[in-house]
Amino acid sequence: MVLLAEDDPAIAEPLSRALEREGYQVIVVIDGPAALHEAAQGGIDLLVLDLGLPDLDGLEVCRRLRSAGRDLPVLMLTARADEVDFVVGLDAGADDYVAKPFRLAELMARIRALLRRRVPEAVEVNGVRMDLAARRVQVDGHEVQLANKEFELLRVLIQHAGQVVSRDEILTQVWHDPELKGSKTLDMHISWLRRKIGDSSGRERRISTVRGVGFRFNAD
Repeated sequence: MVLLAEDDPAIAEPLSRALEREGYQVIVVIDGPAALHEAAQGGIDLLVLDLGLPDLDGLEVCRRLRSAGRDLPVLMLTARADEVDFVVGLDAGADDYVAKPFRLAELMARIRALLRRRVPEAVEVNGVRMDLAARRVQVDGHEVQLANKEFELLRVLIQHAGQVVSRDEILTQVWHDPELKGSKTLDMHISWLRRKIGDSSGRERRISTVRGVGFRFNAD
């Protein structure tokens, strides 16, 4: 989840669309107090923070987040290109700093780099271990081969283990196309994935179907 705190719609709208095309969920706010409120709710993986927000500027938002112990990555946007401003922003707790006007491709690369820092190299839940960097999967100690979409589907489910992930969210993150919701694509991949992780029968499934909502990877 990316929190985008930017009061200029000419920047916020195209950036939000670009993030959503890459599979990220995006919350857009237009002032400092709203940015603080949303960040305090949890579940935010990255804050893209405009320095010149109304009511509470980006520097103060960043300072308050850090003083409250929030360690989410912060990428600060500013119309000021002076080196002193960069240093002040970094001292306030920002992880990276991009001056306006910026190239969207460069900004997206910076965002991806910050988000990669938050992704663990490996995750293990309920007998299934995923090495995300090497793209390897082991089930009960034995390696299994997954196709690309199966791997991405398992990654989304296992990173939200114990939680229900909606069909729309899965289609957005794995296929980048929520419009596929009327097709059987997701259900077929769930079926294939279940067979490969030894989850094709029995009551204690690793992947549960929550009818009308989505799927849950059971944590135990």
